[in-house]
Order: sequence, then C-alpha cells, then structure tokens
Amino acid sequence: MTSSPKNKPGTLHLIPVGLGEAAIHDWLPQQVQSTAGGLTLYIAENAKTARAFLKLTPLVNPLQDITIHELGPRVDDAALQAWLQPLRTGQDIGLVSEAGCPAVADPGARAVSIAHNWGIPVKPWVGPSSILLGLMASGLDGQRFSFHGYAPVDAAERVKQLKAWEVISAKQKQTQLLIETPYRNNAMFNSLVENLKGNTRLCIARALTTADESVRTLSIAQWKSQPAPVLDKHPTLFLFLAA
Repeated sequence: MTSSPKNKPGTLHLIPVGLGEAAIHDWLPQQVQSTAGGLTLYIAENAKTARAFLKLTPLVNPLQDITIHELGPRVDDAALQAWLQPLRTGQDIGLVSEAGCPAVADPGARAVSIAHNWGIPVKPWVGPSSILLGLMASGLDGQRFSFHGYAPVDAAERVKQLKAWEVISAKQKQTQLLIETPYRNNAMFNSLVENLKGNTRLCIARALTTADESVRTLSIAQWKSQPAPVLDKHPTLFLFLAA
C-alpha cells in the first residue's frame, strides 16, 4: 500500500494490461510493473483477468491481500464512490481494464471522472492500446479517425451501420475503427467485405502484441480475391478508410 500524509490524497493509477498471451516485458515498462505490483487496492473490469495480470508483476504483497473490486455494469455510482474513498485519505488505487488501456473503450472512465471531480491525481501509465497499435500499423489516416466499439449484432442493422460509417469515412477522410466479440469475427469480416465498396481499404489487426499477431491492409476488392484471414478466438480490430 502506498500511503500519504492525511492532507494529501492518493493517486488513481491507470495501468494497462496485456492484449493476449505474451511475456510482460514485451509490452509493459518495468516502472509500470513495479507500480502495479506495489498496490493493494484495485478496481477492475474483470477480477479474474486482473489477478492473472498481477501474477505477472513483482508483487510486494501476497495476491490474497490485494483487494479487487469488479466494475460490472450493475455497479452504481454510490458503490463506485465508496470503492474510491481511500483515495481521499492517501491510499493509491490501481485501475485496470479487461485488456489494454483502462478507461479507453472501458467502463473505468467512470472512476476517472469521479477522481477528477474530487480533485484526485490521475496517473496514466504507458502500455498497449489495440486501438492505437492497430491505427499505427494500418497505413490508414491516423489524423482523422473514429472508434465505434461494436457494430449492431443484427445482420441487417450491421450492414446499414457499416454503410453509414463508410459514407462518413469518404466524406470526412476519416478512418473508422471497430471491434467484435471474437466468435463473431468471421461474420464481421464477411459483412465488411460483402457490403463495403471495392476501393475502400480495410485493415485487419489480429492478436496484437502476441505470437499470433497479424496486421494487413488491402482494398475490399483485394480481400475478396483471396482466402479469408483466420480470426476465430483472436481479439481483432477492424479499420477501414473509404476512397
């Protein structure tokens, strides 16, 4: 536990976690590992994932002595504020996502907002973000882009939304980014290839930072002319830019 004088608040540490199976030294700086390993209070999107991450860090205290509050969709603001109260008395708290950077496409943004409202220091640490890594490697426009999260699950609604995003992309010269639940990756790929225009460029960024990493950008017409990529069970980011 990191303690501070009574008149000094603690810090909310935003600590990235891995995007898949890979050695921690390949994606997280040593200073961040040390900071993570020294905290005894966490708020996490998924407690099981958080524990798996902490086992990779140089823990100062036994894992069973570390409190992890799980920030599920049913956690209301009152409960979240109660979890954050130790910040006001000088204790540091770690915030982690299920994968990647906390508070980016992640419910942890609620905790960060409360910390700012209370005047609590917020420290973002360096680590992997699939959104930025995919955009970096795509060769698409990195100055104008929009991340949408998930497209509609219903097939007809998904097609309608993808076409609407393609219109925006062409008009604003803006890269569109989205993700999908891994078991629906193939359906998303097929929807993109079957419904976007032939000269729209599509990047498939699969399993970033892991041994299964693959990043490839082709036009829709080119994607149609070759076998589909293997995406099952792999976290995948889809990016496209219309001509």
